Amino acid sequence: MTTPLSILDLAPIAPGQSVRESFAASVALAQAAEKHGYERVWYAEHHNMPTIASSATSVLVGHVASQTSTIRLGSGGVMLPNHSPLTIAEQYGTLAELYPGRIDLGLGRAPGSDQTTARAMRRDPRASDQFPQDVMELAAYLRDESIIPGVRAVPGAGTNVPLYILGSSLFGAGLAAALGLPYAFASHFAPDSLFEAVSLYRRDFTPSAQLAEPYLLVAANVIAADEGADAAGQFEIMRRSRVRSMIARGPASPEYSDEQIDAFLTTTEGRRLADMMRYTAVGTPADVRTFLNDLVASTGADELILAHASQQIGDRLRSVELTAGAMAGVLA
Repeated sequence: MTTPLSILDLAPIAPGQSVRESFAASVALAQAAEKHGYERVWYAEHHNMPTIASSATSVLVGHVASQTSTIRLGSGGVMLPNHSPLTIAEQYGTLAELYPGRIDLGLGRAPGSDQTTARAMRRDPRASDQFPQDVMELAAYLRDESIIPGVRAVPGAGTNVPLYILGSSLFGAGLAAALGLPYAFASHFAPDSLFEAVSLYRRDFTPSAQLAEPYLLVAANVIAADEGADAAGQFEIMRRSRVRSMIARGPASPEYSDEQIDAFLTTTEGRRLADMMRYTAVGTPADVRTFLNDLVASTGADELILAHASQQIGDRLRSVELTAGAMAGVLA
């Protein structure tokens, strides 16, 4: 049986590209995913990041849903402590009514930003402590079983939008297991706790109305190209861009050249940041298939959620196509 493939799209803003062009690229990516048999496309909530345009996930989901037909769309994820559960129930309930059977709601507890931006969003520093209770409150709204007397999500009530817990630590794995929800591990940027989290999730899983057995999504970066050297070159561009964004925060940050980034990557801290991209499949379709099959075999993943990481949209679209063909056993 072929492992289902899905996509995580950060709506990246490439150098010289506008936000509008980024959104057009996201539409093209979702249309390609739909064409090539991917299960779903998710958009991640980030704030105050000049290279990421997916901050308003529900708006972007609605925009892309209006220009696709069958593929599932959702958040990967909404950072729930930034919002009230009622507001998110209404937003995703609205999407579920407009696009029935196509909407997912992945939830995380990180701020999706730095501390200064979190303050600008009026985020209570203690909000993440309430994450389990907020998830249960949100789930109740979507079932039309509100746990707050006199409060009902309209739209939202009775839509039963499926929930997913996203995480990169044991906390999320434990919560997903306790609530009987699918669990998506962010190994595309936080690989260290992958196997421990997977083990904990499966060991402690409790069936729920939504899910009878554990369901695990594992994330990986992918750069597939017709030629291995081309894929390797795209990876170097992606890696420099990721590292540059990690060390260059704020308008006063210096502009680091490629040479400076390459030099930084030889340092202890540079190697640590580079290792965050450990789960990245790079190469020809055959190379990518081998890497992803090994990842499935080692984790038992029920689904792979892939961040096609090439900087240019044409390369991302080709990677989407080649990866789908490779995993289906059709090599270009």
